[in-house]
Amino acid sequence: MYAIIETGGKQYKVAEGDIITVEKLGVEAGQDFTFDKVIVLAKDGDVKVGAPYVEGAAVTASVLGDGKAKKVIVYKYKPKKGFHKKRGHRQPFTKLQIKSI
Repeated sequence: MYAIIETGGKQYKVAEGDIITVEKLGVEAGQDFTFDKVIVLAKDGDVKVGAPYVEGAAVTASVLGDGKAKKVIVYKYKPKKGFHKKRGHRQPFTKLQIKSI
């Protein structure tokens, strides 16, 4: 059994027991979070596709914690002008474990 959920402008294929990282949700560690935007629900070969979401379907996940991704360096440079600008960015994320679909 698996489902495709939408969160943070992205789509994730999840099954029970999976550990995924999504855009930061702002939920404390140890709490449960329910995704109601289920796009596809598949069980034993029976596939339900929503228009846009499957009615009555939900995915429950346990929040394991928050973190930051690896640093991405953004470097701007203009030749012959002496212009150099270096910036870094670390995207925050939330780590989840899927409990039930």
